[in-house]
Amino acid sequence: MPEITTPAGLLLLWALLGYLLGSVPFGLLLTRALGLGDVRAIGSGNIGATNVLRTGSKTAAAATLLLDGGKGAAAVLLARALAGPDVALLAGFTAFLGHCFPVWLGFKGGKGVATFLGVLLAAAWPVGVAACLTWLATAAGLRISSLAALVAAVLAPLWAVLLGRPEVAALALGLALLILIRHRANIARLLAGTEPRIGRR
Repeated sequence: MPEITTPAGLLLLWALLGYLLGSVPFGLLLTRALGLGDVRAIGSGNIGATNVLRTGSKTAAAATLLLDGGKGAAAVLLARALAGPDVALLAGFTAFLGHCFPVWLGFKGGKGVATFLGVLLAAAWPVGVAACLTWLATAAGLRISSLAALVAAVLAPLWAVLLGRPEVAALALGLALLILIRHRANIARLLAGTEPRIGRR
């Protein structure tokens, strides 16, 4: 196999590697391994941690959260170590795409919140911490997981600018727009006042 040395070739390679890493459907794999059935047939049909929690297994949900966040962080950290900081941001972005649109599941994946936070924590940990705290504060105050995710996503570019990381702000803005698109149904329910609260069916 010829060595890839051109900038375009390296970008394409890391974009693909980031996507493949992000596309690993940990929620589906864990629920099957634990005998909890196919998470796509439960609740919203989403493969993320929130829907995994609907199986009744907090352990599976927590593991899904950590692994989905971890794959986003791993894509950024590996690309940064081997190819540089600019390529790391690209790999983080495509890891997010991989989670949301995994080729293995017919491009029907999760909504990307955990992967989004993992990417930000690895790209610029103060920005990631600010986004995580935003999610936690909103979730604790309003008890609506989707709203917490939307607020964290929308404010993440602002945190990046305020913390002096404009290059991460551009990444966060792109991810935030995708999170808004992935949460279209949740936004409609929020406007209608029918979005479920945390701890309620």
